[in-house]
Amino acid sequence: MTTLSPADSTSSILANIPKNGMPVTIITGFLGSGKTTLLNQILQNKQNLKVAVLVNEFGDINIDSQLLVATDEDMVELSNGCICCTINDGLVDAVYRVLEREDRIDYMVIETTGIADPLPIILTFVGTELRDYTAIDSILTMVDAESFDAEHFNSEAALKQISYGDIIILNKTDLATPEKLQELEDFVHDVKNSPRILRTTYGNVPLPLILGVGLTPEDLYTPQEEHEHKHHHHEHSHHHEHDNHKHEHNHEHHNHHSQHLANDGFISVSFQVDRPFDVKKFEYFLTEKMPKDIFRAKGILWFNDIPHRHVFQLSGSRYQVNPSEWKTSPKNEVVFIGRHLDSNKINSLLNECLV
Repeated sequence: MTTLSPADSTSSILANIPKNGMPVTIITGFLGSGKTTLLNQILQNKQNLKVAVLVNEFGDINIDSQLLVATDEDMVELSNGCICCTINDGLVDAVYRVLEREDRIDYMVIETTGIADPLPIILTFVGTELRDYTAIDSILTMVDAESFDAEHFNSEAALKQISYGDIIILNKTDLATPEKLQELEDFVHDVKNSPRILRTTYGNVPLPLILGVGLTPEDLYTPQEEHEHKHHHHEHSHHHEHDNHKHEHNHEHHNHHSQHLANDGFISVSFQVDRPFDVKKFEYFLTEKMPKDIFRAKGILWFNDIPHRHVFQLSGSRYQVNPSEWKTSPKNEVVFIGRHLDSNKINSLLNECLV
C-alpha cells in the first residue's frame, strides 16, 4: 500500500479534478460493509477540499445523518427509500441544490443504501443533463472482508455493486484470515476484468487513491445497456439563473422498473419511541431473541439510568454499542434491515425491552 497519508491529499486531488464538471464519487457496498465509516474518513481528512455529501437511507429513520462526523451545511439529505428506486426527482433535485450554492463546492460524494443497484444512479448522471455539470469520478464498492459469504453472493444487489465498482475496497481486513482475503480477491477477479482492489481497516484509505482518479468509463454506459437493465430515467427541463439562484423544473415522470429489492426480499423495520430501554433486556434481545434474517441494524439508543446516548451498530453477528453525548432530546431510534422480516414481531420484542 502506498505511504500517502490522507492529510497530504488535498493538493494532489485538486490537481486531478477535471475542469468540465463537478466530480462525483459514489460509495456503494452491501449492508454493514463500512460505507459510512469511509465517508467519515473522507470528511475528516478532506482539509481544504469543499465536499458536498448526499446520504440515502433504506428505512423510515435517517440514522446515517446522525452518525456522520462533519456534515453540517455540506450535506443534502435525500428522501427515504432506496436511491435507485426513488430515482429520481429526489437525487436530481438534490444535485442541483448543491450545484447552485453560492459557496464553492469542489467535490460531491454519494453514499447509497446497502441494497442499492449502482447502475440507475450512474445513468442518472450520464443519461440526463447532469452530464453537462458533473462527471462521475469513481464508484467505490465496500466489501466486508470477514462476513461477505455465499449468502451475499446470492444477492442480486451485492453482485451488481461489485460488478459496477471501479475500485473494490476490502474493508475490515483485520477480522479476516489471509485465506478469506485471497478467496474474496479471486471472486472479484471472476466477476470483473482487471479489477482495482484495495485492502483496508476502518475505511482508512489515502484519499488520492479514491478521489480525483477518473476511473468511471461514462462512455460505456450506453442507451443499449440502459435498455437491457430496464431503467427509464427522467427527462428534465431545467432553467438556471445562477446569479439569482432560481431553479425551475419540468419533469416527465416514468416508472423505474428495478426488481432487485423484490428479488432479494429485503425489508426495513423502524422502531422509534420516547421511552428508554432496560439495558439487560435489550442485550438479551440481541443475543437470544433477534431474528437471524437481520443483516444490518443501526440506531441511537436510550437506556434508563444512563446519562449518555449510545450509538448502535450491528453487522451480521457483530454489534457495537458506544456511548456519546446527546445532540437531541433522548429517545430510541433503531432501524433493522434484512430478508423477509416480520415487523410486528420485531416491534413486539423491542417493546418488551422498554422500561
